[in-house]
Amino acid sequence: MSSSSSVSVVSGATARLLPGGPVADEVLAEVAASVGRLRAAGVTPALATVLVGDDDASAGYIRIKQRQAAELGFASPHVHLPASASQADLHAVLADFNADSGVHGVLVQHPIPGGLDYDRALAEVDPDKDVDGMHPVNMGRLALGLPGPLPCTPAGIEALLAFHRVPVSGREVVVLGRGATLGRPLAMLLAQKRPTANAAVTVVHTGVADWPRYTRRAEILVAAAGVPGIVRPEHVRPGAVVVGGGVRYEGRRLLPDVDESCARVAGAITPRVGGVGPTTVAMLFRNAVRAAQRQTGLG
Repeated sequence: MSSSSSVSVVSGATARLLPGGPVADEVLAEVAASVGRLRAAGVTPALATVLVGDDDASAGYIRIKQRQAAELGFASPHVHLPASASQADLHAVLADFNADSGVHGVLVQHPIPGGLDYDRALAEVDPDKDVDGMHPVNMGRLALGLPGPLPCTPAGIEALLAFHRVPVSGREVVVLGRGATLGRPLAMLLAQKRPTANAAVTVVHTGVADWPRYTRRAEILVAAAGVPGIVRPEHVRPGAVVVGGGVRYEGRRLLPDVDESCARVAGAITPRVGGVGPTTVAMLFRNAVRAAQRQTGLG
C-alpha cells in the first residue's frame, strides 16, 4: 500500500491526489499471478464477452478488455450480434456460454440496443460467471454479506481508499447517488464489518432538495450521481476525502460529477481522469479469475 504526496490539480489546490492507476496495477499483478497458477495446473481462465450492435464506444471498450485479457493470460471468446438481434438471440448466446465449462466469466457490454432488455439478459447469466457482480443473486449476496463477485466500481473504490491509506472504519461516508451500479452497492459494501469498511454510511440523492446539508458533513464524500459538475467546493467539508465515481460522456469527453475546483477544499481527491476508472477494470478481472478458481476448485 502507498500514499501520495500533495499535488495541485488546479490553481491554489492543495488536495492530495488519489490516482487509481497504482491501485489497478497492484490488483492486476495479483490477478496475473493467479492466472499463472491456474495455467500451470492446466486451466486457461476464459472471460467471454458479448457485444450487440455497432456502437463505436462499446466496441472500443470490448477491445480494451480483450487486450487486457490477453496481457493477463486469459482466453477471451467473443460474440458480436447485429443490432437487429432479438432478445432470444442474445439469451441463446448466454446459454451457450453458461453451459461451456471452459468459460468462467461472462460479460454483456452495456448499453445494448434500445429494443432489448439488458436486465433480462443479465438475469440469464449464470450468477457464478457474472464478472460485473450485478446479477440479482450477487446483489443479494452482497446485501447479506455472503461471498460472491462484487460490483466492480464499488469494489474499486474500497480498494482505492485502502491503497491510499484513507481510514474508513468508524468515519462518516456520504454517497451522493442511489444507482444500482454504484451508489446502493457501495453503501452496502462500506457498511460491512472489516477494516477497510465499517463506516457510518448515508445515501443521499438529487431528489433531496437540501442534499448539500449531508455532503458538507461527510468525512468521505463519494459522488455517484452521474450529473456533471454537481459537486462544487461549497458542497465539501474542508479537508474531506472526495471520490468522483459518477461520470457522463459527451462524445469521447469525460464529464465527472466532481468539479476540479473542489481540490481547493478537499484534503484528498481522485483526479478527473485516472481515478476510479482503472480500478473498475481491475476488479472486473479479479472477479473473472476468482470465478475460474471457484469453478475449477483451484483457488
